[in-house]
Amino acid sequence: MAKSAQKITLSPSRDIPFDKLVLSQANVRRIKAGISVEELAEDIARRGLLQSLSVRPVLADDGSETGKFEIPAGGRRFQALSLLVKQKRLAKTTPIPCIVRDANSTILAEDDSLAENMQRAALHPLDQFRAFVALRDKGQGDEEIAAAFFVTPQVVKQRLKLAAVAPALLELYAKDEMTLEQLMAFTVNPDHERQVQVWEAIRSSWNKEPYQIRRMLTETSVRASDRRAAFVGVEAYEAAGGTMLHDLFQGDDGGWLEDPALLDHLVSEKLQAEAEAIATEGWKWIELSLDLPYGYSHGLRRLSGDPAPMTDDEGAAHAKLLADYRALEEEYEDQDELPEEIDARLGELEVAMEKLKARPLIFDGEEIARAGAFVTLDRYGELAVYRGFVRPEDEPREDADVHSGEPAADGQGAELSTGSNVNGVGYGTVITSAGQSVGANVPEDDDDGALRPLPERLVMELTVHRTLALREAVGRSPDVALTLLLLKLVNDTFRTSSSTGSCLEASVRHVYMSAQAGDLKDSVVAKLVDDRHAEWEADLPLGDDAALWDYLASLDQASRLSLLAHCLSFGINALHEKANLYGAGISASGLTKRMTQSDLIAQATGLDMVEAGWEPTADTYLNRVPKARILEAVREAKGEGTAQLLDHLKKGEMATEAERLLKGSGWLPEVLRRHDLAALEGAEGQGASEPVSGTEQAEDVDLPAFLTADLPDDEASMMAAE
Repeated sequence: MAKSAQKITLSPSRDIPFDKLVLSQANVRRIKAGISVEELAEDIARRGLLQSLSVRPVLADDGSETGKFEIPAGGRRFQALSLLVKQKRLAKTTPIPCIVRDANSTILAEDDSLAENMQRAALHPLDQFRAFVALRDKGQGDEEIAAAFFVTPQVVKQRLKLAAVAPALLELYAKDEMTLEQLMAFTVNPDHERQVQVWEAIRSSWNKEPYQIRRMLTETSVRASDRRAAFVGVEAYEAAGGTMLHDLFQGDDGGWLEDPALLDHLVSEKLQAEAEAIATEGWKWIELSLDLPYGYSHGLRRLSGDPAPMTDDEGAAHAKLLADYRALEEEYEDQDELPEEIDARLGELEVAMEKLKARPLIFDGEEIARAGAFVTLDRYGELAVYRGFVRPEDEPREDADVHSGEPAADGQGAELSTGSNVNGVGYGTVITSAGQSVGANVPEDDDDGALRPLPERLVMELTVHRTLALREAVGRSPDVALTLLLLKLVNDTFRTSSSTGSCLEASVRHVYMSAQAGDLKDSVVAKLVDDRHAEWEADLPLGDDAALWDYLASLDQASRLSLLAHCLSFGINALHEKANLYGAGISASGLTKRMTQSDLIAQATGLDMVEAGWEPTADTYLNRVPKARILEAVREAKGEGTAQLLDHLKKGEMATEAERLLKGSGWLPEVLRRHDLAALEGAEGQGASEPVSGTEQAEDVDLPAFLTADLPDDEASMMAAE
């Protein structure tokens, strides 16, 4: 016999005055979670009570009903209603919709409370995103939606952005096949097709991290922090029709510019406009380049303009900055490490002084007519202009008349005459970029049957045969080989601007000392090198390779070797550089090899840096090292006693006295010492005297008055002996 289904009876609902309701102690919710009672009260005030309270009659001791009702389920709603009553926004007798459970029910009050809180299913985030879209589609703005749900407008924008991701990806998120963080990453690019492409590319990959998704979605875009964007300005880019990508969920540093081609066009236009303004100064040429190569000015003569003088106000401002800087330096002189704020302040003062000292240069008008300028961007996107460079072909010549090509009486060459106005700016100023005149159009010639040069590819193939034949011929002609090498090295050494274009791939690359002491150009060795160079330059027939070949071939062997040594010397590189771990510049092992080889050359030539004229002075060494290094130098050269006599001095005074004490001592810092001599002498210092006791040394040193004043002889000896 079939069992009949038991019919379900639901608890009745009724409106009960608020003042008849009390909170039940059977409510299981004790910990605050979710939105606050205050926010819930505001929501009830706006839209009314959306869910009835679950209540039970309060019984007296004899089991009769008291007329009051307790609330085991709906306690937070009751508390929100209580707040509205307290604020006098709701009357105490207002009827409240309630579901009334039978007082004799077998279901406990705690059971009702627990069921209401546990059986409730949280809204899936995607449903929330779509609900926000529906509200906006029905006319509500971001501010209204934010106010209704007690969130910020930014949160509303974020959730609307999430709902705008490609539908296929939203479905994956709904099925928990994608995390919320991954979905957030896809919002950076609104292109649904690209979003799906990226997901297909990474879905089987081990790297599905949000940062990887963002990187792939923006890889063809340009960051707003890029120097090109900083130069043009995002506003100008957008005004020209450019679009931006933004990440609403992470700091995006201003976003991404989605049209690099448009950005490059705007950069080119703005650079050209800047160049046209500079051209009005009268320069012969202006070269535009977004990235000037290292050594861009090699072979060019730099005009030596005069800095524009400071105004009275600028001079006073500079003096004030310098005084502040020196005061801080003196105050913290003895501290091993400056406080962070003081270090930052010194940096600010340095920058401010450098700005005042960086004066624009004033050039001679006649020089401007033959010189040019480079226009580029610095690393921060600021315009950088380098003026006053003369190309070798623009140098004044004495053998060409301005108009006829005959020698000019005044010694000025045809280069001073200016050409046609190619770009309509300046008088004869030629503005180029990557070797091409800006805006110039070079039409292709039609194939009209005229005899034209051979195709470049064919010429390359033919010259391969000639190159191989020349190699064989030179390989069996030592005298020719030496002359050829000398020809190339002489051109490298004396005609650096014309060093390209040789048929011999052997060269001396001039090593330029970018970091150098101010007195280097006046040193003994600099004068020796310059004098030797000038002597050879006076004899060499430069400018004509045929004449130079004949001259070199006619030299005796000793002279040829002497010239060879002079040319090779310009390629010596014993410079210390910061090793680069990433392939740019010299590696750590390469730097070690360079220094080892330089020491071998020093040994072979018998180099002595003391004889070469170097000595430790305050400017060349002592003022640029810590006090401990100064004391170390004095200790090695003059003994421990003398070093102790200096250790109480301030840095400046210590450096000055150390310079006087070290003069003529032959002391050298380790980096300048010959390692072979150091090993032979069995001492750390090259040229250092034999170790002496502190007492003996102190007696021999002629100390200044301020070190020995008011001290009796015996007390001075005691100090030296400590």
